Amino acid sequence: MNIALFGGTGRVGRAFLKTALEENRHVRMLARDPQQVEAHAQIIEGNARELASIEKTLTGCGAVVSCLGTDGNDTLTVAVPLIISAMKKEGIKRIITIGTAGILQARTSPDLYRFQSGESRRTLTRAANEHLNAYLSLKESGLEWTVVCPTYLPDGQLTKEFRVAEDFLPEDGKQISAEDTGYFAYKVLAEDLYVKKRVGIAY
Repeated sequence: MNIALFGGTGRVGRAFLKTALEENRHVRMLARDPQQVEAHAQIIEGNARELASIEKTLTGCGAVVSCLGTDGNDTLTVAVPLIISAMKKEGIKRIITIGTAGILQARTSPDLYRFQSGESRRTLTRAANEHLNAYLSLKESGLEWTVVCPTYLPDGQLTKEFRVAEDFLPEDGKQISAEDTGYFAYKVLAEDLYVKKRVGIAY
C-alpha cells in the first residue's frame, strides 16, 4: 500500500517517514521545499493549502498520514477539509493525523477537552482550536480516521516503550518524543488500530 504523507518535514513527520521507509513502504510526500527532504520518498512539490497539490499527492495511494502542524496560522483548518475532499474523490478511506493532547477529554471534567480544563498548562488556545477544527472535520467525514494525540514533545529518542489511551491522555502522562510519536503513528496505520478514535500517547 502506498502512503500519502503531509507534514513530513516536521519532527514527527520525519520520524514517521523513517519508520515507513524502513518497513519498505512507498511514500508519496508533499513538500513546499523538496530540498528539505533527505529521505528516499517520492516528493511532490506543492502546498497542503492547495487542493491540486493534495490531489496529486494522493494519486495511487491507499492511505493518508498527516503530520501537519498549525504553523502559527490556520493551516489545519484549511488543509484537513481539502484532504478529506480529495480522499473521497480518490476513494481512500484510511487517514492517520497527529493532533495534540489538548483535544483529548479531560479526566477531571470528561465533558470538556483538556485545553478547556485545568489539566492543560497552556494558556494560549489558538493551536488547540486549530487541532480541534481538524478533529471535528474528520469526525464528520465518514472516513476511517485516527488522531494520534501526543503530549509535550521534547527532543528525544526512539524507545518503542510508551503508554496509550483512547480519547484520554494516559494518567500522569508528561511527555513523549517525536520519534516515538512517529513510530506509533506508523504502527496505528500498519496494524489498523484505533479506527475513529483519538488516542493519547505519553511515557
